[in-house]
Amino acid sequence: MRLIRGLTLVSVLLSLATVAQAQTLSAKVSAWRQKNETAIVGQLADAISIRSIAVDPAGLDAQADRLKAHLDQRGFKTDLLAANGSPKVVFGRYDTPGARRTVVFYAHYDGQPVAPRDWRSDPFVPTLRTGLGVDAAEISDWRTGARPLDPEWRLFGRGAADDKAAIVAFLAAFDALKAVGKRPSINIIVFWEGEEEAGSPHLPAILAAHRDRLKADLWLIGDAPVHQSRTPTLYFGVRGVMALDMTLYGPRRPLHSGHYGNWAPNPAARLAQVIAEMRAPDGRVLIPGFSNGAQPPSAAEKAAIDALPPVDADIRREIGVAAPESEEGLTLSTQRPALNVRGLSAGQVGDQAQGAIPSQAQAAFDIRLVPGQSPDAVRASVETFLTKRGWTLLDGPPSEADRAAHPQLMRLKWSGGYRALRSDMTTPTSRAVIAAANRAAGRPVALLPMMGGSVPLNMFEDALDAPLIGLPIGNHDNNQHAADENLRLANLWDGIGLYAAMMADLSW
Repeated sequence: MRLIRGLTLVSVLLSLATVAQAQTLSAKVSAWRQKNETAIVGQLADAISIRSIAVDPAGLDAQADRLKAHLDQRGFKTDLLAANGSPKVVFGRYDTPGARRTVVFYAHYDGQPVAPRDWRSDPFVPTLRTGLGVDAAEISDWRTGARPLDPEWRLFGRGAADDKAAIVAFLAAFDALKAVGKRPSINIIVFWEGEEEAGSPHLPAILAAHRDRLKADLWLIGDAPVHQSRTPTLYFGVRGVMALDMTLYGPRRPLHSGHYGNWAPNPAARLAQVIAEMRAPDGRVLIPGFSNGAQPPSAAEKAAIDALPPVDADIRREIGVAAPESEEGLTLSTQRPALNVRGLSAGQVGDQAQGAIPSQAQAAFDIRLVPGQSPDAVRASVETFLTKRGWTLLDGPPSEADRAAHPQLMRLKWSGGYRALRSDMTTPTSRAVIAAANRAAGRPVALLPMMGGSVPLNMFEDALDAPLIGLPIGNHDNNQHAADENLRLANLWDGIGLYAAMMADLSW
């Protein structure tokens, strides 16, 4: 009994010592960051200034070369990986003598296309402002270091949050550890991709070609925003996604609605009816077979969701709606399959509206998948559903023969499509990541079983035998993929601490 008590005491003391060391490390990293905030934000601003988007291959190359140089300067063994002329993957490896584990840090350096006219300022001229609102003031002298940076200030520019912030947080965390004399506890691999926003078409080939170099115990994915409560966050999966464009055909040309209404088929009205048959008001998908195999959250995952800080009321006020579609809560609603109507088009509206039956109507959908669903099975369920309702499905515009023979004509155009992924939150690896994140944050972090958004993590799952856990740092209102993308500085500060913990305080 005395031996058991003694071992228990030793275990407790070791645990307390570990926590104390982590707190000391967190404090040292924070102190270093506070002294270097202007330089860190400057590094992110410099990354934003490079036009690393798909329509600018030269910008992608410049960004890859710049990031490789950053890793070279820090002692990484580096390479640029590509397949069939793809944008380059920036690869880096940094080994720690005696380390038992190898961890890959993933992010992407490419950004979404931009429509400059929609932005308050040039999306590739990074701009620091006092906040998100239209009345937020621009901070023009921030690079001088004459005044401290307010953590609520935001840096605007394409890629500020998605994903260049993750890359800069990684680099700053590595620098902080070196400055405070703390060696990484793991072997580090960096994998920074340049075509994620284009669907990563060359990623499977690159992963297959370099499988041995990418062998690791864990992949940490530096993409996506944190929980809406602003709590530092880990996520353990993502929904899959596929896209569908639907066109319904009516008369060959628009017809006078008085002379032909109630007689000529109206594709706009029919499209509304089709959508109502496919999707319930609470978002549930009504298509038979659509959700076959869908795996609901486990007991542990439901417990993690229940433990999240409540945000629904705040988000309703933020987005200006009185009530949500469903009553299950924001996070739980994003754990089930979804059929989202992302765009509709038929005829004209407002001052341009005409008294006419339109000749066609279009809808664009994005379909979100959960574990257990496959894109092929979902597509088959949708097409079976439509054909059973009398629709003739086409691959292109209808021919005259089609118009003469079939009363209900619809064109379907499918694109993309990959599965969902959800890693086990209860494994020793997951528990180690959670513990390190909690120590870095100084409080329990938010644990999301699965992000509502989509990242092609299934490609990593198919090619590599390693768990994947998300390490997001962007603010939830960062406008990623839209105009005025931004990063709240406090999120960058939290991210640096989180990355430092993953490098130096991760053990299992």
